[in-house]
Amino acid sequence: MSAHFGDYVLTDDDWDEAVWVWRHTVVPKGCRAEIIDGLVTVMPLTAGAGHGIAQSLTRGLYEVIPENWGVYQWLATAVPARLGLYVPDLVVLPREPMGVAGDDFVPAAAARLVVEITSQATADNDRVRKAAGYAQAGVPLYLLVDGVAPGGPTVTLYGEPADGTYRLLSARPFGEVIELPEPFAYALDTAGFPAPMS
Repeated sequence: MSAHFGDYVLTDDDWDEAVWVWRHTVVPKGCRAEIIDGLVTVMPLTAGAGHGIAQSLTRGLYEVIPENWGVYQWLATAVPARLGLYVPDLVVLPREPMGVAGDDFVPAAAARLVVEITSQATADNDRVRKAAGYAQAGVPLYLLVDGVAPGGPTVTLYGEPADGTYRLLSARPFGEVIELPEPFAYALDTAGFPAPMS
C-alpha cells in the first residue's frame, strides 16, 4: 500500500522509502548522499589528501586481489537491515554482484573489504554507525583510515564480524605497516599517508 504526495511515494516499507528519497536527492558537486540509520545524509567527498590515500590503496590492492575482483571508489553499498546505504571511499568485491540491485547500489554483504577515509565531517559515522552496519552485513574486513583520530592519525583494521560488531584486528599510527589478512595477504605501508586530514 502506498500514498502519493506530489512526486513522493509513502510506502509501508522504511527501506523502500529511504531508497526512494536517496535516489531523488539532488546532491551538490563534491558531495555524496548516503542513508545512515534511515536518514538521507549529504556528506562531502574525500578531501585531496584522501584521494592520494585511496589511489595508493587501490594500486596495492590490485596487486593482490583475484582477477575477477574489483576495487571501486564511492560505490553505494546497501545494508537494509540497518536502513543504511553507505558510499565508502573504496570497496573490494567480486565483479559478479555489480548491477544486481538495480545498478545504483550493491549489497554490502558482497564486499570483501570496505575502506572509509575519515574527515571531520564523516568521522562519527565512519567510526560508529558504518562500522556497525558493515559488521551486521557480514563484510569480512573494514579498514578505517582515520586521519583525524583523537590520539593521532591511525589506520584501524576490523574483522571477524559477529552479532553486528567487529573484532579489532590491528591499529597502527600513520607511518607504520598494517597487515591485511587472507585473502589479501597485503602489507599496507602507510608511510606516505598525509596527516592531518580535514
